[in-house]
Amino acid sequence: MGDPSAMYEEGPLAEHEPVILRRRAGDSLLLPLERGPRTIEGHGVLDLSDQIGRAPGGVVAWAGAQYRLYRPSLSDLLAHLRRRAQIVTAKDALPLVYLAGIGPGSRVAEAGSGSGALTTVLAYFVGRSGRVHSFDRRPDFLDQARANVTSAGLADRVEFALRDVTTEGFGVSGLDGVVLDLPEPWKALPFAREALRVGGSVAAYVPTYNQLEATVRAMRTAGLEETRALEVLERALHVGEGGTRPEFDMLGHTGFLATGRRVA
Repeated sequence: MGDPSAMYEEGPLAEHEPVILRRRAGDSLLLPLERGPRTIEGHGVLDLSDQIGRAPGGVVAWAGAQYRLYRPSLSDLLAHLRRRAQIVTAKDALPLVYLAGIGPGSRVAEAGSGSGALTTVLAYFVGRSGRVHSFDRRPDFLDQARANVTSAGLADRVEFALRDVTTEGFGVSGLDGVVLDLPEPWKALPFAREALRVGGSVAAYVPTYNQLEATVRAMRTAGLEETRALEVLERALHVGEGGTRPEFDMLGHTGFLATGRRVA
């Protein structure tokens, strides 16, 4: 993966970068690659010193089992996220990135930080040359989000701040995108418009129809155009020889998405 959108450079594993130690699907650890033995809670003592400078994919014998060591994907990072607040799931987080027009090099604001799942996604997509300004009015949420982003190896792309953007605004301007995950996002929309560059977009995540209506109405009142509202549903497929069919369960309603753009 190349800069700036990639998380890490190609090549040998470097000391301190986060890695995945995987035995099988659903059984893996996310941890920084460090020298010397260390105790992994609930697992035992582990020493990965000999993996520094090697190519990803090496075999590690540990605790009577064989593991593979490699660089984490975005899905790995989200799977190992420690949660304190309800997170925006991947099926909604990735469309939010698209709706807010976020890509390599983007400058983005996020409110609120929550557990840092959406922060991690945003930091992943802005790349090394981008910047995420993440705001929350709860110090405990900021601490949890900061810890998760640090574990993901993306802390240098994110600036956290204790701030209520619904009353204080964002304190930054010329942003490419603003993403809102707040109980009352409509209160932040006039400030979001001020923070955006011309052509920039705001995207909001809300769980109910009433919140969606209030959000889209406030977008139009704030002078945002190209407003759009949608819901993303996800259903897996069971693939078998001659018997492929939809799964009976699906990841249905989690939230609604709304977007608007500053065009003048």
